[in-house]
Amino acid sequence: MRGLPLSRLIALACRQLLRDTRAGEMRVLFFALLVAVAASTAIGYFGARLNAAMLLRATEFLGADLVLTGSAPASAAQLDAGTRLGLEQARVVEFSSVIATDNGIQLASVKAADSHYPLRGQLKSAAAPYAPESSSAGPQPGEAWAEARLFAALNLKPGDRIDVGNKTLRLTRVLTYEPDRGGDFYSLNPHVLMHYDDLAATGIVQPGSRVRYRELWRGESATLEAYRQAISVDLAPSQRIEDARHGNRQIGGALGRAERYLNLASLAAVLLAGVAVALSAVRFASRRFDASALLRCLGLSRREALGLFTLQLALLGGAACLAGALLGWIGQQGLFYLLQGLLPTRVPSGGLLPALAGIAIGLVALAGFALPPLAALGRVPPLRVLRRDLLPTPPSAWLVYGGAVLALGLIMWRLSLDLKLTLALLGGGLIVTLLLGGALLFSLRGLRRLLAGAALPWRLGLGQLLRHPLAAAGQALAFGLILLAMALITLLRGELLDTWQAQLPADAPNHFALNVLPDQRDAFAAELARLSPNASPLYPVVPGRLMAINDEPVRQLVSKDSEGERASRRDLSLTWASELPVSNHVAAGSWWSTAHASDLPGVSVESKLATSLHVQLGDRLRFNIGGIEREARVTSLREVEWDSFQPNFYMIFEPGTLRDLPVTYLASFYLPPQQDRQLVALSRAFPAVTLLQVDALLAQLRSILDQVTLAVEYVLLFVLAAGIAVLFAGLQATLDERIRQGALLRALGARRELLVQARRAEFALLGASSGLLAATGCELVSFLLYRYVFDLPWQPHPWLLTLPLIGALLIATAGLLGTRRALQSSPLSVLREG
Repeated sequence: MRGLPLSRLIALACRQLLRDTRAGEMRVLFFALLVAVAASTAIGYFGARLNAAMLLRATEFLGADLVLTGSAPASAAQLDAGTRLGLEQARVVEFSSVIATDNGIQLASVKAADSHYPLRGQLKSAAAPYAPESSSAGPQPGEAWAEARLFAALNLKPGDRIDVGNKTLRLTRVLTYEPDRGGDFYSLNPHVLMHYDDLAATGIVQPGSRVRYRELWRGESATLEAYRQAISVDLAPSQRIEDARHGNRQIGGALGRAERYLNLASLAAVLLAGVAVALSAVRFASRRFDASALLRCLGLSRREALGLFTLQLALLGGAACLAGALLGWIGQQGLFYLLQGLLPTRVPSGGLLPALAGIAIGLVALAGFALPPLAALGRVPPLRVLRRDLLPTPPSAWLVYGGAVLALGLIMWRLSLDLKLTLALLGGGLIVTLLLGGALLFSLRGLRRLLAGAALPWRLGLGQLLRHPLAAAGQALAFGLILLAMALITLLRGELLDTWQAQLPADAPNHFALNVLPDQRDAFAAELARLSPNASPLYPVVPGRLMAINDEPVRQLVSKDSEGERASRRDLSLTWASELPVSNHVAAGSWWSTAHASDLPGVSVESKLATSLHVQLGDRLRFNIGGIEREARVTSLREVEWDSFQPNFYMIFEPGTLRDLPVTYLASFYLPPQQDRQLVALSRAFPAVTLLQVDALLAQLRSILDQVTLAVEYVLLFVLAAGIAVLFAGLQATLDERIRQGALLRALGARRELLVQARRAEFALLGASSGLLAATGCELVSFLLYRYVFDLPWQPHPWLLTLPLIGALLIATAGLLGTRRALQSSPLSVLREG
């Protein structure tokens, strides 16, 4: 049979695989791979589709998929490019204007939009101020909608008329929500929405007027990217392209946390499944030593014998991976069905990439964990047919452990793409394995002296562990890994979500108060303290533009389309503070101190903006503030929690630096539901103050957290399934020896009840040891994750002390079920086969 054709080898592998399908290790190996691929595929699809869905929802904050904005109208070529590509278009022009009525005048922010606006999201309005809102198309020509604060400021009611420039418009509705205003915290005037066709009649937009033109586009991603490429080459200096990826930090932060956690849960499921694959592969190889020796005697070469069994595993792995990818796709469909009330109506499909990535992870796990023990089948001596005590030379330890570590590294990199997370899990797992495994091995050897006075069931049960202490320690580590992974996922699920929810509490600020005048500051603060249970301090605000860094123009130092470049093209809200805001943390340098002495006042810069601007400690920054230039020296860099819904600033100056400049004040506050009348009264008492509602953004963030919570609970099912696979793989690895031992004891007169008690004692001790290892390891790994990955405070978790009891009950129950064949097999048939 030398030189056996590949087709014959494949046919032989298929026949052997069909014959061996009833073998326990084959079923466990198939199930383990199925779980690994299903978990990674489902979470891959979920992550990809959730991000796409949230990106789609985030486009509502632009009112479109892509926006071309600038201080000049878009050119005919830019408009034609979008029309040729078949994109949907809406036109918006924004400007400030004085609204005149018989009752007085009020400066307002006016938006003129055509009938297609908005392309994403919905306009909402009400029939009267603070009445129930509804969704509808925008105002018709000759009509206007205005916010309730304009009605309050000018004592208007629906049906009244207002003058916008030379055009008189009738107020028909109260404007309550514009989708593209979600993150616009610094709009200082009431908003008025009018139809684009009335814009020319107002006579306001003239050459040199301060106007913002916005061309809104909607279409498929590929078409939008083609449009972006087409207009980027001719983009004017005053123009820029915006899309959802440049949206608000709150949405991006919540999605980033969700994705990291889901990848961590997927990683736990895949690692557990990999352990099950390794255990099953070891038993698969050891049970085929005789078959390999017989095939060698019949003429197969070493390479062909190894290839035959490799093909057998590859066929099994391929079937498991395909079935797992299908199961993962079905699983994520079920999850999205559960979440249909929280997600947009249209959720992108996700494509084939998550399924292909899941299959690749399954094949990597199979290769890394199963091929090293399989290599021994190629070295089985043919003489084993006559002498069954002959064993193949074991593979190199470098091959066994190197393959497993390489597979682990590839899987971790694919799932997390986070070096800190990968190192924390690998490092924590390795430390736990070495320290606790060594301690367990030492403890098992120390139990020998306790056996003399123990009851017979305990002597039999402990004797099984002490007969092979290295294998027993390995089993305890494997079972401990199950409990550790499940406990860690449960712990992180509870504490991380609680932490995220704590960052967005029920009384998170849902209003911003802007443009508070200095002479009204104290009175407004007192009224705010009376109305709101959660109000921030009033921060001074001075608009200013960053002009130079160390005397070099800032435009020459920043890269195109970077955060620094966008910040340099607009006025920043500058402030000063003596105390560090609660949502800020000093990352470098130091906050103000009495010992601070410099030729220039100090300024603290937000760390990410500093990175984009290439700003370091000690650099000199020059600002233009209302035509007045001021310099400051960078004394600290701050990390800012932008999703705290507190007033946050890129630049915070040393106290007293900007006091001589015109200033207004800003605060955020929480107003409980059903407090509309108080809000109207506050607006009338302080007509110059702008009250901005951000309830829509808060609702969106809370819905994302709800989605994450449900997704995490769903993913725990995959972790549980992977843990069960490891448990039964570990039991299958010792099943043959247990069957022989049980048959011998029963032949010597042992009763079934005695064997059950011995098994119960053995697995209870093994489970308790595994629980103790899991509790210790979980604390260690959680410390590393909290300290170096999630940047959260860590504290001990006393509930982990219940893991030894849980482990004893779980492993004892599963052990009795998994080894029942050892109690049911006929002693005579087993001894004859031996």
